[in-house]
Amino acid sequence: MSSRRFTLGRFVQIVADYTAGAACGGILIVVLLQVTGRLVGHPLPWTEEAVRFLFIWMVFLGLAAGFRTVENARVIVFLAMAREVTRHLAVPIYVLFCVGFFVLIGWTGIALVEQQIMMNEEAATLPLPMWVIGLIMPLSSAIAILAIIESVRSRRELIAVPEPGLMQDEFAREMLHADVSVTGGH
Repeated sequence: MSSRRFTLGRFVQIVADYTAGAACGGILIVVLLQVTGRLVGHPLPWTEEAVRFLFIWMVFLGLAAGFRTVENARVIVFLAMAREVTRHLAVPIYVLFCVGFFVLIGWTGIALVEQQIMMNEEAATLPLPMWVIGLIMPLSSAIAILAIIESVRSRRELIAVPEPGLMQDEFAREMLHADVSVTGGH
C-alpha cells in the first residue's frame, strides 16, 4: 500500500472531479431508466427532474474541477499585447478576478439556500428539499477557490501569459500540426 500524501490538489480532485463524474454517471443511469420506462409504457415522472438536478451539480463541480487543471477560458490577447510589467501581473489578475467571481457566486448561493430553507421549498416530483440542490453553488465556489490556489501553486506556468514571441511560435506550431483538411468539395 503506497503512502500517498493527501494534498490540497488531491482533495480538490476527489471532491470536484469524482463527484462530478458520479453526477455524470447518475445522469446516464436516470436517463436509461427514463427511456426504459417510456418503452415499457410506464414512464417515471421523477426522472426528468432528477436529471436536471444531477446536471446542475455536474456543471458546478466540473467548473471547479476545470480551475484545478487551468482548463478554463481565459482572454490573454490584451495582456499579451500589453507592456511587460502588465504581463507579469497576469497571475495576480487571474487570481483576483476568479476568486472574486467565486466569492460572488458563493455569496449568492448562500442567499439562495437560506431563501429555500426559509420558504421550505421542495422538489416537484422528488422527496427532496430544494436547498440540497442549491447548496452546490456555495460548495462549488469554495472548491473552485481551493482549486485556484492549487493551480497557482502547481500550474503557475499555465496561468502566466507567455512572452509575445513564444505565443507566435506556439500558434505557428499549433497551426502546423492542426488536424484540418481543406478540400475543394465539389
